[in-house]
Amino acid sequence: MNVIGMYETMGEISTRMVEAAQANDWDRLVELEKNVAHLRDVLRQEDHPLSLSSEERARKLRLIHRILDADAEVRRHTEPWMAQVRVFLGSVARERKIRQTYGSN
Repeated sequence: MNVIGMYETMGEISTRMVEAAQANDWDRLVELEKNVAHLRDVLRQEDHPLSLSSEERARKLRLIHRILDADAEVRRHTEPWMAQVRVFLGSVARERKIRQTYGSN
């Protein structure tokens, strides 16, 4: 797969990540994120911007903006959920500490 093809695939996966976040399908979201991370790692090794034509660089830039927009949308859905998880885990940790300090009754 060429570099532009990898960015296109990342864009498609990013769109599916938005759909998963909107559906609160966290397992699917995590799996899709792993796919994007793999492509990102490959791109770090293979992306040579100077070897692209000006048309390809423009396409790459549009794809990067699409990926970043999708990332922002995913974060819009995941951050409130993560805040709830942090509160829950914090209360569990406090309860555990109280039990350790005063014993469980």
